[in-house]
Parts: sequence; C-alpha cells; structure tokens
Amino acid sequence: MKEFLKSERGRFWILVAIVSISGFSQGMLLPLIAVIFEQDGVSSALNGLSATGLYVGTLIIAPFMEPQLRKFGYKPLILVGGGLVILSLLLFPLWKSVLFWFVLRILIGVGDQALHFSTQTWITSTSPQHRLGRNIAIYGMSFSIGFGAGPLFVPLVNIFEALPFIVSGLLCLLAWSLVFSLRNDFPETSSGSMTAKGTAGRFKAAILIAWVAFLPPLGYGFLEASLNAIYPVYALRQSIEVGMVSIMLAAFSAGAIATQLPLGNLSDRIGRRKVLLLALVGGAAVFTIASFYESNAWLTVGLFALAGMFVGSTFSLGISYMADLMPKDLLPTGNLLCGIAFSIGSLAGPSMGGLFIEFSGGLSFLLLIAGILLFISVLIASKNDAKKALAV
Repeated sequence: MKEFLKSERGRFWILVAIVSISGFSQGMLLPLIAVIFEQDGVSSALNGLSATGLYVGTLIIAPFMEPQLRKFGYKPLILVGGGLVILSLLLFPLWKSVLFWFVLRILIGVGDQALHFSTQTWITSTSPQHRLGRNIAIYGMSFSIGFGAGPLFVPLVNIFEALPFIVSGLLCLLAWSLVFSLRNDFPETSSGSMTAKGTAGRFKAAILIAWVAFLPPLGYGFLEASLNAIYPVYALRQSIEVGMVSIMLAAFSAGAIATQLPLGNLSDRIGRRKVLLLALVGGAAVFTIASFYESNAWLTVGLFALAGMFVGSTFSLGISYMADLMPKDLLPTGNLLCGIAFSIGSLAGPSMGGLFIEFSGGLSFLLLIAGILLFISVLIASKNDAKKALAV
C-alpha cells in the first residue's frame, strides 16, 4: 500500500479523489444554502448574489497562485487549499448570517482555486502526451461525479441543519489526509523572474500562445452556470414542472459523465482541436433542436442528455488543448488562466441569461447557449492545430 501511494499512479488517483470530494462539496453547497435561505425567507436576489461568493473567491486569489506554487510546490498548496475548505465547511453551522456565509463561500472559493490549480497543473505537467487526454478526462469526470452526487445529500438538512456541512467537511478531511502521503514536487521553471513584471509577462505570453484553448473552459463555465441558475427560471415560465427541470439537468450531467473518458481517449488519437469542434458544433446543434421541442418534456430530457454527451467534456478538453500548446514552464500559468476563464464564464452566464430572458422577446433560452457554443467553435476553427501552433 505504501509503495502504491508513493508511485506516480498512486499520486494520480489521490489527486483524482481530492477533486471528486471537492466537486461533491461544491455540488452540495449551492443547492443546500439556496434551500436554507429560501426556507428562511431570504429574497431570491440576495440568494443569487450570495451564490457568487465562490467565484468571487477564485478570481480574487487567482493572480497570487502561481508564484506560491513555484515557491512552495504542489503539496503545500493543496494542503492549504483543502484545509481552508474544510475549516469553512465546519464553520457554517456556527452562525447563520447571509454576510457570514458569503464570506465563508469566498474562502471556499480561495481554497478550491488553490486545490484545483495545484492538482490540475500537477496532472498536466506529469502526464505523458499519449495519455494526457485520458488523464484530464478522468480528472474532469471525477469532479462531475462528485458535483452530481452533492445535491443528493441536501435532504440531510431535514434531520438537522448542520448535518450536511459536517458530512461534507468530514469527507473533505478524509481525502485531504491522503495528501500527506505524497512527495512534494515543483513545476518546471524558466529563467524569467518571479517579480510582478515576470508574472505579467508569463500571463501575456500564455495568452498569446494559447488564448484559443481558454475559450472552451470559458464556454463551459457559461453553460454550466446559466443552465443551473437561469434555465430553471425560464422553464418555470414555460410551465415546465420543477421536478422535470431537475430531471433535465440531471440528464445533462449524466450525459457529460458518460462521454468524458471516450472523448478524452479520442482526443489523444485524432487531436484535441478536432474533438473540440465536434463537441461544440454537436452541442450547438442539439440545443438548437431542443429549442423547438420544449413543449415535449421527455424529448427535451433526451436532448439534454445528448447535449451533455457532446459538450460536457469541453472544460477538460480545453485543459488538454492548452497543455498541447503551452511550453512546460508556462503550464502553471496556462492552468491558472483556464480556471480564470471558467470563473468569468460562470459569472457571465447567469447575468447574460437573465438579460436574454428579459429582452429576447420570447426566444428560447437554449438558442443563447447554442449561439455561444457555435461562436466559440468558429474561433477555434479559425486557428491552426496544436502542432502547427507549436512550430510557429
């Protein structure tokens, strides 16, 4: 057992377990706090504003992550990030306050950013090229499974309100404890300085080299946040039952999980760009078709599952595409920018979606999602493939 934990394979599966539990805590926290606030009579506007705390935290801390990773290595950053998440989860039951819980959500965002940035960079930096797509697909799939399982624990609030927070905190603690068995490692470094000017230079270089690879995480953040936060509002206005909306969203998640690994393996064989274009164009087509059949709830469920099969892997494929394009010494910067792009998309999705519903004159909300996916696919199609980009 000790030999397995110290092996590269053991390290990979420990990192996957950490990400899965992190996904579980996020997936549970969003609906759990929404339910608690709704039961306490907190306005929907304030409830929604509170939910942005997680993404605010990830964006606030993002510029400071890379220098710490290069200075201290992967393991300390994962331990600090995971510890901050655990502490925040266990502090929720101490004082029920919208402001206090918003601050805790920001802290969880900070912890999650440190945790995901470190694990993601560690995996992309150490995976062999022929297995990069597969490994990142497993990484993304583990988070999706955890995120999908999280809402199932929300009913624990009916036993007593603090129980879901305690259960989530203890599960995070269990996964976090495995990190102590890992040997610390550091990302590759270049001759550039670690000053603010050097950091800004790496950001600029990474964007120039691989900006196209940051579009899929941006699009997936928009898609995930708008589907979960705004589509239910639109669906209720279309007289679709709440229970059916939940089934639709669950179908999308199930479709995403089902194809993460196959698409990751396919991208290793035929190239990330080709698979991304297939996924984005296919997803846009399915959402467009679904917009014409919204009155048929069960057909829409099937189309949501099919859409998930296409676009549910865009975040992990985007990370792999970035790793194809990026020099080794800029991988931490590239992974950080993928996370920032996802957070920006997550913040933009609900606000743009809300405006679209208000001013679109009755157009289907699904057409907005299809349009975003198609626009990103056009930008990716306009670029050369990874090998040509590296040769420039």
